[in-house]
Amino acid sequence: MPSVEDLRKFVEMSPADPFPRYGLAMQLKSEGALEQSIAAFAELCAKFPTYVAGHQQMGLALAQAGRLDEARAAYTAGIEAAKKTGNRHAAEEMQGALEALGDTLPPSK
Repeated sequence: MPSVEDLRKFVEMSPADPFPRYGLAMQLKSEGALEQSIAAFAELCAKFPTYVAGHQQMGLALAQAGRLDEARAAYTAGIEAAKKTGNRHAAEEMQGALEALGDTLPPSK
C-alpha cells in the first residue's frame, strides 16, 4: 500500500484522475486520520461529482465521525450521482445507509 505522502504525489501528478484522490482519502481513513480523510473525500466529490464511491465512502466516514446530517447529505448526493451514471447497485446501497441513519429519499418519479 502506498504511503500518504506517495498518494499525495500521485494526486499532484494526475489532477484530472479521481482515483489517486480516492486512494488518498481511503488511506487516511485506514490510518485513523478521519477528519483528514473526510476533507480528502470532500475535495474528491467537489472535483469529481459523479465519482460515486467517493460520496459513499464520505458518507461512511462522516457517520463514523458522528456527523450524521453531513453523512445524510453525502449519501443523498451519492444517490443522485449514482442515478446519473446508471449505478443502480450503489444507489441502493446508499439508500440503505441513508435509511439506517433514519432518513429516506422520496421515490423517484
